[in-house]
Amino acid sequence: MQSLQAAFVAQSPRLSPRPVPLAGRLIGFATPLLFLLLTAQAFWRQGLIIWSVGIAYILYDTALLIFTAWQIRDLAQAPPPAPTGPQPGFGVIVAAYNEAGVIRLAIDRLLAQAFPPEVILIADDGSTDETPAAMASAYALPTPALGAMAEVRIDGSRLMWLRLPRGGKARALNAALERIDTEVVLTVDADTLIEPGAIAAMRAAFATEPSLVAATGVLAPICGPTLGGRLFQWFQSFEYVRNFLSRDAWMRLNGLLLISGAFAAFRRDAVLAVGGFDPECMVEDYELIHRLHRYAHDTGRDWTVRVVGGALARTDAPASIPAFLRQRQRWFGGFLQTQYWNRDMVGNARYGRLGTRMLPVKALDTVQPIYGLTAFVILIWLIAAGRFTLALPILLVMVAKIAIDLSFHLWSLGIYKRWTGQREGLELGPALLAAIAEPFSFQLLRHAGAIYGWVAFLRGGQTWGAQTRTGLESHA
Repeated sequence: MQSLQAAFVAQSPRLSPRPVPLAGRLIGFATPLLFLLLTAQAFWRQGLIIWSVGIAYILYDTALLIFTAWQIRDLAQAPPPAPTGPQPGFGVIVAAYNEAGVIRLAIDRLLAQAFPPEVILIADDGSTDETPAAMASAYALPTPALGAMAEVRIDGSRLMWLRLPRGGKARALNAALERIDTEVVLTVDADTLIEPGAIAAMRAAFATEPSLVAATGVLAPICGPTLGGRLFQWFQSFEYVRNFLSRDAWMRLNGLLLISGAFAAFRRDAVLAVGGFDPECMVEDYELIHRLHRYAHDTGRDWTVRVVGGALARTDAPASIPAFLRQRQRWFGGFLQTQYWNRDMVGNARYGRLGTRMLPVKALDTVQPIYGLTAFVILIWLIAAGRFTLALPILLVMVAKIAIDLSFHLWSLGIYKRWTGQREGLELGPALLAAIAEPFSFQLLRHAGAIYGWVAFLRGGQTWGAQTRTGLESHA
């Protein structure tokens, strides 16, 4: 088998770029041009057309809501399929950097599963905190030398600790991939707590569908007990609901691209075939799924990527404005990197619905936050200038949009609960308030994070660093 690096060089569109077809070039050119033309209306037109950029934003977002609603209309919780063949070997890689405060929580949740993994490998990316003391006191693991592993057996699971020199999350994951030998590998961030039954749901999904090469579980945020933490958890809980329902909708068109590396499972051989994780990408999990799709289409493989609704986990999420903006900067910057590297797939019929539907939508998503912020700035400008005859109809359009969003949100919340069985923190009253308040608060913050993502993309990246775990550390 060729080395991981050789496979990556061959399969990475960053290192081995493909020619961009005419459709991709036209979409890439038209996306920013349309924004400039619509924004220009504010300077030389009158009436509601002055807010063309806002109307376009609302129509686009509403179209995506309608698409999602249609696709998930029959979504409901189903019992996990009964495996008919042998169960695949199942291992877990826990990526960690200075996670001494929470690493035991993550490991203990994995060991407590009804069907725990055969292997749990801690990929320690050069931690400088009290991780050695935590591993020694909790699991009697001696501290290995850099590049080496220590191992103990706990009941039926092998717990392995791989210490690596600091190199970034993707390099740590790649090093762990080469040392683990199970057929299926689950990646779990150290700040993520797996819910009971999650491993069993993932096992069943891979055992019953041989073509399944990547799957994401369903995540819910934990932000901590402070007032700010509760506020951020409130908004992000409903944001996560919408995001995972949207992923299921695109999955049905074989266009799912967003797999949360904080809780995702892969067939190891497939990941090795495409070269593992890209250390230069800010969102290595998202970029990997593009390469898996690309490789499947290029080689005629019938690979699938899925959301497993019965596999639930909770993950530490930002609880302050600076932390939230840093996270969204990295997420959106990595999204832009991946979109740019894979621009030859955009509008390309060779890649099926992924190329002709999902990736053109993603091309539009690159400027959607700019549309949203620009529309808000124009509205504030009209109000500040006293042009209320123009601002009023705009506000009425926004009210109509809020009503649409609210209807979808309350309807889809019931579907989400039936699909996942998750109900905690998803009461209708808070959902109603969140839907009304979000366009004037949390949504603007998301867009601001995306603008910072553009800055990170243009500057060339952002590193993976230590985070303050305000949510999980309250569970310790």
